[in-house]
Amino acid sequence: DTRATMTTVAPPRAALIKTPAWARRRRFDRVRRGSDRGFDSRRRSPVASASSSSDRSNLAASNLRELLAGDEILRAPCAHDALTAALIERAGFKVGFMSGFCVSAARLAMPDAGLISYGEMEDVGRHITQATSRGFPFIGDADDGYGNAMNAKRTVRGYARAGFAGILMEDQLAPKACGHTKPRCLGRDEAVARVRAACDERDEGPNGDIVVFARSDSRSAMDSLDEALWRVAAFADAGADALFVDALRTKDELKAFCKVAPGVPKMANMLEGGGRTPICSPEELQDMGFSVVAYPLTVLGAYVNATERVLREIKEDGYPDESKLPTFESLKATCGFPGYYADAERYDVTSGK
Repeated sequence: DTRATMTTVAPPRAALIKTPAWARRRRFDRVRRGSDRGFDSRRRSPVASASSSSDRSNLAASNLRELLAGDEILRAPCAHDALTAALIERAGFKVGFMSGFCVSAARLAMPDAGLISYGEMEDVGRHITQATSRGFPFIGDADDGYGNAMNAKRTVRGYARAGFAGILMEDQLAPKACGHTKPRCLGRDEAVARVRAACDERDEGPNGDIVVFARSDSRSAMDSLDEALWRVAAFADAGADALFVDALRTKDELKAFCKVAPGVPKMANMLEGGGRTPICSPEELQDMGFSVVAYPLTVLGAYVNATERVLREIKEDGYPDESKLPTFESLKATCGFPGYYADAERYDVTSGK
């Protein structure tokens, strides 16, 4: 039972991890394949060769890799539907994130507890990527991959087909749970195998490149920072493009995470209102070494508060406070009416043009 010894693992350093024989053989195979295909032996570099072969190109993934290689931390608000995705792009952000917590809440009115399916998440993701400009990078939350390593491969394939630039996959057991609640984790070997499968699909699958974010929930599930750091270092060695440990509890833990697997981008998330991770500014996180900061519940929380307020006003006063609502014209513009009407004129056969 791997969990019996979790808290006794020494703090890992990626270069000192004892890699099992199967992983060493696998890495040698990746080196040989990589020399033929033009990608890094362990993972694609942030600005890598997604465009080296036209049939494997993914403009959104290429743009995300370029952004990850930059000097500025990426701020990624989370969307739960096509409209919130379009608003994120319109607000000027360079990247967005589809949150499983938010999609489960918005689509099912149910908790982030493994109740939403792969097909439902892919469907929302397809609408999200179609609602934004071509090449705008969105990262899709893929929960636990919706099964074993083979399910993980199918999930990566589907998310790439849906147009995502990146995919986030965690090491949880089903049914999964929000990382700030009561998650449970797979054993080490199965967790690493899931990441290997995701990376193989990225490199070999028919739908092209996608940036693989590998996440561990073992900080909460096993109450062990050492275990979480060991796992993300192993995920990097298995080929992950970027890393994330959910529910880190102090700024020192955030800094320790950034020291693992140097050169591999790290993601943080800021869960306002009582999450386990301390709230930090983007500048502070960048100084620690993070490349991405996600805001998983901010937009959903604002939506819930605003909806409850306006419903209360209608119930109690009979009419909402219009000063807090958009005008009809601005709402039509947000939903795309001006562009629709302009485009429709091109096909108008009744005006004599």
